[in-house]
Amino acid sequence: MRSIGEMARDSGLGVSALRFYDRAGVLVPAWVDPVSGYRWYEPEQLEEARLLACLRRAGMPLADIRLVLASWSGADTDLVRKLLKAHLRRLEQGLSDARSEFSALRALLDHRENVMTSLRIATVRLSVAAPELAAVLDTVRFAASTDPELPMLGGVLFDIEGESLHAVATDRYRMAVAQAGIAGHDGSRVQVVVPTPLADAMRALLDGEGPVRFSLDGDRVTLQAGDRQAAGRCLDHDFPDYRRLLPQAGERRTVVEVAAFREALETGPVRSGEAGAHDLSVLRVEDGGAVTLCADGDEDPNRVAVNREFLLAALAAGARDRLILEFGAPTAPVTIRRPDDEGAFSLLMPVRLEN
Repeated sequence: MRSIGEMARDSGLGVSALRFYDRAGVLVPAWVDPVSGYRWYEPEQLEEARLLACLRRAGMPLADIRLVLASWSGADTDLVRKLLKAHLRRLEQGLSDARSEFSALRALLDHRENVMTSLRIATVRLSVAAPELAAVLDTVRFAASTDPELPMLGGVLFDIEGESLHAVATDRYRMAVAQAGIAGHDGSRVQVVVPTPLADAMRALLDGEGPVRFSLDGDRVTLQAGDRQAAGRCLDHDFPDYRRLLPQAGERRTVVEVAAFREALETGPVRSGEAGAHDLSVLRVEDGGAVTLCADGDEDPNRVAVNREFLLAALAAGARDRLILEFGAPTAPVTIRRPDDEGAFSLLMPVRLEN
């Protein structure tokens, strides 16, 4: 017989997915150890698991998958063929509908007049304390996108207004914001997206204690630190209006000791996604305010699943011994804040659980 780990490895379904499909009665193990609860599968169930993985990747509803699996080994395959054909027809219709909607949206974009005043101006000169700018870049850098399909997110937004510089980075699944005080700017709002490699080169210059000079000339940005400088072209893209994405106050707010929380995340239970998916940490806030990790099978309706790697990176970027975690609904972003600087924070989008 095959262990659940072997089935996960050979079928393309994660261990947590196999447990879910067992509870749903879709793929029930041949035997469950009454003492340990460990699941074991007959060799012929591997084909069913691979079929199940294939159907789920194709987006077939669970109700139809049940019928396909129940009919797969029979001599009469007519029902299976009809179910596959019906699902393919739904997918094609959905794609056709989506194409129509996207076509309408593209037409709106093509004909829409830009009524916003450009946030770029010809020349900007300002100074900022090197340690402050270094801390800002360290706070947001982890959230910058590496997706070549979204080049406008492949950098750090410098949003300059008044006496503040806000730095923002996002890859859609997480966002980080931090701010630094500036001097020498006339107060008008200016935005520039600094490519990630240039932002990294700027960060490498920030090893001193004194002020550094930041300048923008057209599409060229420069950071001057003493006799050293990092310069290059900004991205020729508009950054999303991050202010519309700023978090509301969370319903549940708790303080975590970062070292202990990191250890719990690294050694505690995770939900392994299906093939190629990230490991998830499922969090729950207890009545006393403590954040705990949910074991597989915990059905608390207020639990929130997040990408564990992203959460660990956000904790590191927080750069504090204690951080504040804010939770809203299970579908709302999780916010990570500093107790001494709530203007610097990260957002993590939750991950929808199968069950």
